[in-house]
Amino acid sequence: MTASGPHRVYAMRVGHVYPLYVAKATKKGRTQGEVDDILRWLTGYTQAQLEAHLRDGTTFEAFFARAPCPNPARARITGVICGVRVETIDDPVMREVRYLDKLIDELARGRPMPKILREA
Repeated sequence: MTASGPHRVYAMRVGHVYPLYVAKATKKGRTQGEVDDILRWLTGYTQAQLEAHLRDGTTFEAFFARAPCPNPARARITGVICGVRVETIDDPVMREVRYLDKLIDELARGRPMPKILREA
């Protein structure tokens, strides 16, 4: 990734990318509710807080920085997303975005929710 690459992610609005996550999931027979479950699990936001961030144009940087209770189990998310091992990403915002990308990928691939949410 170029030096300016991560900075583009910082400025991206969660509400602009969210419909892409939902489309990816629903195209594979999953639900918007499951996407929301993943976002709430990852960050600790309530559904109302999540919806406010989606509506208000919150950037990914602010979204993750303000997360009320980042799930400690997110450190168990491993694997490759976009050609990069998520567990080796040093930039904290980029790592959180890639955690989310990885979980949405798992959802679209049909993985059961308890495994996606690292409960099993």
